[in-house]
Amino acid sequence: MGTKRKTKKEGRRIKTLPPISRVAPYIMKTRQDASNSLGDSLEIGKCDEFIYKKREQGLKGFGMLHLFIAAYIRILSQRPALNRFIRGQQIFARNCVEIMLTIKKEMKIESPDTVLKLFFPIDATSDQVYKIITEAIEASRAEESEFDNLAKVFNYIPGLFLKFTVWLLNLLDYFGLIPRSLTKLSPFHGSFAITSMGSLGIPPVYHHLYDFGNIPVFCAFGAKYTKNELQLDGSVKQFKYVDYKFTTDERICDGHYFAAAFKLFKTIMKDPQCLDLPPETVVEEIP
Repeated sequence: MGTKRKTKKEGRRIKTLPPISRVAPYIMKTRQDASNSLGDSLEIGKCDEFIYKKREQGLKGFGMLHLFIAAYIRILSQRPALNRFIRGQQIFARNCVEIMLTIKKEMKIESPDTVLKLFFPIDATSDQVYKIITEAIEASRAEESEFDNLAKVFNYIPGLFLKFTVWLLNLLDYFGLIPRSLTKLSPFHGSFAITSMGSLGIPPVYHHLYDFGNIPVFCAFGAKYTKNELQLDGSVKQFKYVDYKFTTDERICDGHYFAAAFKLFKTIMKDPQCLDLPPETVVEEIP
């Protein structure tokens, strides 16, 4: 499932934040309190060209999901504040890139969902992203994932005791006492969560953020569609689009920073050739 950084902690507390950023988690105590939603459309002519090129190179099944994830990782390499998280009303810088992806084992209504927890290098290229995702999906379909096994354990706990168990986990998580071995499996702890509604043929939703855990950003994107648009010369031209929705925890950084990050996302997706190579530099998080 990719390269897992050997560390006992998810991140380090940031000590040089401005006062308003330090106070915000005490005012907005939960991610639901602090959730902001952003929806936009993306013209994907260049994306489709990039996808076809990758498939011609042998990357079978390469698609929009791989592009969205590769582009987001590239954003994290340049806008590291998006990889922060809140714990115990404190803001932390995450020390790795861990992405949660929900998939169906088979494209059937009765097929169960499973969650993949994927670990990526911060300088990942589109080819590396494809390799990590493909290996993880193939492994999950061949046998039960680590998450499935963990979920089974909780399923055996009677309801009343399960409620207490979740309360206890919330308490331990608040103080950062959940073992790293468990947060590496948890679908509620990570840099980013993403779901493809396009594979289901429906528009994207504004997906909620979980108050349990610490995922600060959730993305959903929909099916491709075409639009006829009137040009300045009076002609009509057809374009292909994808709609996407982001839900964010506004406590991790300010609105200007989020705006700059999402502008960069659109710039990358308008011409994703840059994802063939690692970033020239990786921006370091503040102390």
